[in-house]
Amino acid sequence: MTNLVSGLIGIALVTIFLGILAWWIKALPLTLIVLAVVAMLIYDFMQSLRPAEGHGNARPPR
Repeated sequence: MTNLVSGLIGIALVTIFLGILAWWIKALPLTLIVLAVVAMLIYDFMQSLRPAEGHGNARPPR
């Protein structure tokens, strides 16, 4: 649950920062880069929330 909350806060802050930056500069290449980065950020966040397949509750080797 902590990963979800902190991840959402982080995504919101980064998106706001990059959105303001792209809005002020108003260059198409920068806007496309910002959109791609935010899309990858959200995709990575969604992947990090999923449990690893086949690695359920496995304990690390001692």
